[in-house]
Amino acid sequence: MANTIPDSAIQLRSEVKSSGELELSLVEMPVPTPGENDILIRVEATPINPSDLGLLVGAADLSTAVQSGTADRPVITAKVPAPAMRAMKARVDQSLPVGNEGAGTVVAAGSSDAAQALMGKLVTGLGGEFYGEYRMLNVAQVMELPEGATARDGASCFVNPLTALSFPETMRMEGHKGLVHTAAASNLGQMLNKICIADGVPLVNIVRKPEQEQILRDIGAKYIVNSSSDSFMQDLIAALAETKATLGFDAIGGGPLTGQILTAMEAAANMGAEYSRYGSAQHKQVYVYGRLDMSPTIIPPGVGMAWGTGGYLLTYFLQKIGAEGRAKLRKRVMDELKTTFASHYTDEISLKEALNLDTLKSYNAKRTGEKFLINPTL
Repeated sequence: MANTIPDSAIQLRSEVKSSGELELSLVEMPVPTPGENDILIRVEATPINPSDLGLLVGAADLSTAVQSGTADRPVITAKVPAPAMRAMKARVDQSLPVGNEGAGTVVAAGSSDAAQALMGKLVTGLGGEFYGEYRMLNVAQVMELPEGATARDGASCFVNPLTALSFPETMRMEGHKGLVHTAAASNLGQMLNKICIADGVPLVNIVRKPEQEQILRDIGAKYIVNSSSDSFMQDLIAALAETKATLGFDAIGGGPLTGQILTAMEAAANMGAEYSRYGSAQHKQVYVYGRLDMSPTIIPPGVGMAWGTGGYLLTYFLQKIGAEGRAKLRKRVMDELKTTFASHYTDEISLKEALNLDTLKSYNAKRTGEKFLINPTL
């Protein structure tokens, strides 16, 4: 490695202690030396996704959080409720790195031709541990960013874009004709709308606020229903009857929304059909891919006997479609990086600012349309 690369660098770590306390801190870690097919990235941009928050703060009660440490080495601690500690058992007393994806400049590379070809290039990568100054990855885990793109442009190339692309791909693989999506005005939701408009896929968007409706109208969304409206169920049934959508992806997870979607799908499927005490024979499926609401998922009566719910993870989908399928999706992301897959950030913060208590509470609120970016070079 070049002399300008330090022997150690700062990394943000999360630890749930056996005492029932979460501790977030900045730790000095050795900078690794790349192997034959590895590259070392100086991280310049890495987003805070809901999936990152699951590891960063877990089930900690942030109302109990306190800040300590120094200006250069801030520390945040918070209590983890006893019932949640049972779910945290596998990670207790382990200091874990955070950050699923990010982008930056390749500052060292292994001896292989593929690694050497990326030396000095701006790349985006997926593989965890991005909330730090440096990240080493295998060349298969990164994509070179197109000319004119910045690290900020490329920071969110994997989680949201590939998840959004996976939804219509799953729809086709499972034989459905249209989609339903919740928290639909999010960065991911806006990408999904652009994909579906371009590909001619009917998409029913569920939001909570009028301003979120407007965000989607501005990008051309046709079917938008507001879950806070008194006419929500009637509006949802009407949209489902028109689109024939029988596959949903729910970012909320807890509460009644998954059950409401299934109920509305059943009502739409039964329109004009002959009565059956078992309900419609049309299979209806809702996948929970996020947990913005940590309460139990409620499925009421009235959904018929042909329905399913389940968890959904991008990693499993990418494994299912194989190398050729993954390459196809990655190419589309790069081709449409500044259009379909452009991400918008509420704020850009340093590693130290990420452990400011007020800032932490702000990005942990997971407000629709808001997204924070960490720049470890600040």
